[in-house]
Amino acid sequence: MDTVEPYVILITFGGLFIIGLVADLIGRHTPLPRVTLLIMTGVLIGPSVLDWLPDFTQQWFPILTDIALAMIGFLLGQNLTKNKLSSMGKPIIAISLSVMLMTALFMFIGLISLGVPLELALILAAIAPATAPAPVVDVTQQMNAKGPFTDTLLGIVAVDDAWGMLLFSILLVVASIFGGNGDAIQTLYAGLWEISGALLLGLVIGFPMAYLTSHIYPGKSSQAEVLGLVLLCAGLAEWLQVSYILSAMMMGTIVANFTRHHRHRVFEEIETLEWPLLILFFLLAGASLQLNALFEVSVLGLGYILFRIAGRISGSYLGARWAKCSGQQYHLMGLAMLPHAGIPIGMALLAIQHFPEYQSTILAIILGSTIIFELIGPSLTRTMLIRSGETNQNTGIQKDKTH
Repeated sequence: MDTVEPYVILITFGGLFIIGLVADLIGRHTPLPRVTLLIMTGVLIGPSVLDWLPDFTQQWFPILTDIALAMIGFLLGQNLTKNKLSSMGKPIIAISLSVMLMTALFMFIGLISLGVPLELALILAAIAPATAPAPVVDVTQQMNAKGPFTDTLLGIVAVDDAWGMLLFSILLVVASIFGGNGDAIQTLYAGLWEISGALLLGLVIGFPMAYLTSHIYPGKSSQAEVLGLVLLCAGLAEWLQVSYILSAMMMGTIVANFTRHHRHRVFEEIETLEWPLLILFFLLAGASLQLNALFEVSVLGLGYILFRIAGRISGSYLGARWAKCSGQQYHLMGLAMLPHAGIPIGMALLAIQHFPEYQSTILAIILGSTIIFELIGPSLTRTMLIRSGETNQNTGIQKDKTH
């Protein structure tokens, strides 16, 4: 790796944090969430447009991604407490399962009708249900949204990774069988290990963390303790090749349910560190998007976008009816779960290892649709939160908490 002058690193990160501050200020007075503003700015300063970022940022982006998403996963775990699940468990399970299945079904049938090969349709149907948790969580925090709809949405996003990985593993095996690949059993084993191993790791680290918070630091937690265990969990997950988001989420769930004293303070320590890292994450995520992917997608990519939207709307409608949720906002909750980055891109890279002949097609569709969903998704999440009446907003001007 080429040596980078220290002043270049300091100026780069200093400038990125200032950009994040400006995006936060603009987001307070416009309908655009700061997530969308950061991603758009990242595209602008990235190699696709102005190419202002030094090369070292591309090398640091995977590490920042792991840290940011591990924090997101840990914070999502606090929404899966015994009390919340007992009062809202059925809506979370019903809507999440229905959205996943209907999105995959709409995608598969739609792509087949467009003449897409069977194995490629299965791969894209396996990737489509995945939701990017970071934009959804950030919009709820920016809007300071609190209430049953918000808790249900965050609960769904929390379990979405587990359902998505399970479905992806199964459909990738089916695609391998139809495609004539001989590694179907290995693919299924890897997918099951990624889920079960992540849950086991979260349990192994979560219980000691809950004990430390309850006994060594009764009533409070230190940032060093919380951040150290979250990073340890993410690092071990990468080493064991399991889902670091899912393992961090399980750890957060254990802490939320088994910490005896002031469990909310554990998560507050992470929240104070979360936003600066998310600024870097969203800016570099935008910079990593290639605009030329939009032009390579064409009709097939447009179909992927439309089929995914239709699947999420129909899935949330059926799931809300099944769970007997009152309120139209639950029927349209799928619109709040459109962000589509990170996990889907990882799935696409894994699928390419098994189907290298579809590499250009898969990457063009997933990267192209990611740009669209990352730009429109946070705005729709914001709109649904406002419609739920849980943001204390009567106008389009934000009144969020200060980070």
